[in-house]
Amino acid sequence: MLTTMDGASARSTEAEEGTRIRVLLVDDHAVVRRGLRGFFELLDDIEIVGEAEDGAQAVSLVEQQVPDVVLMDLLMPVMDGIAATAEIKQRFPDVEVVALTSFIEEERVTAALEAGATGYLLKDADADDVAVAVRRAHAGEVHLDPQVARLLARRIRSRRDDEPAREPLTEREREVLALVAKGHSNKEIAALLDITERTARTHVSNILGKLDLSSRTQAALWAIDHKVS
Repeated sequence: MLTTMDGASARSTEAEEGTRIRVLLVDDHAVVRRGLRGFFELLDDIEIVGEAEDGAQAVSLVEQQVPDVVLMDLLMPVMDGIAATAEIKQRFPDVEVVALTSFIEEERVTAALEAGATGYLLKDADADDVAVAVRRAHAGEVHLDPQVARLLARRIRSRRDDEPAREPLTEREREVLALVAKGHSNKEIAALLDITERTARTHVSNILGKLDLSSRTQAALWAIDHKVS
């Protein structure tokens, strides 16, 4: 079932539209969506703009509503959450995705983050933690369940210990990496360092290549683990 907010309920004042975070709920279980909607309706800074029960519907609804953040289940029929996340991020790069799932398998976690998710939470997380993840995603910051963060940190450390030394990062690359760790986009990094957005993008690409990482989230975790600031 694909649902959107209708008429008067979808409209809000200009002030509210400027401050409220527009969220799309995606889960194949109606009870999960209903629970999340009930919680978010108690908050002043978040509004639910629609619901979808599979990834294909989620992509379609993102195209219609262009929410700020998508709360995305990973295991769904028709199109799973990882494939939907990848398509949404490719077509709508400014829409942030937070994975919300029952599983913490390393392969699934990595796939979601590589697809472009900026957060990864388990469904047993406190409701307040889900709200925090939505707010941080909207601010361009990474938010991971502590178990997920530890899993990824262990993986990065293990790779660091097992593989030969790599080409060191330049001073500029370390500056860029520190900003990536703080959740800044390429455009923001360019403005802060007085460089072009293309140059910022090149630096990020070089950093990922040198560190053998595949996503900005992994780079942010690497920076935290190595105390890059």
